[in-house]
Amino acid sequence: QVQLVESGGGLVQPGGSLTLSCTASGIIHNIYTMGWYRQAPGKQRELVARVTIAGFTNYADSVKGRFIISMDNMDSAKIMMSLQMNSLKSEDTAVYYCNVPLNREDYWGQGKQVTVSS
Repeated sequence: QVQLVESGGGLVQPGGSLTLSCTASGIIHNIYTMGWYRQAPGKQRELVARVTIAGFTNYADSVKGRFIISMDNMDSAKIMMSLQMNSLKSEDTAVYYCNVPLNREDYWGQGKQVTVSS
């Protein structure tokens, strides 16, 4: 089992920045990839960005050049992943979810609301 705890998010004006963090604990020694997804009202959940333990990253076209994902293997008990979100737009408004695919299962965080509004 993997436990995911998210932090960050909130309300920000257009053009502003926010950071989301996700800490993974439990049986984490086989984690290779972590990612962020988001779901806006009335829309399907979509991939925002992914990062591997080796440092490879990929981003949705809509966030390339604005968001930065990173992973820190803090110690044998925890891994932290962060999403630095810059130049935020109203269309970035959504609930953001931390995701870990592991052993043919998907683990999800509880979700964090990000609202971009003036």
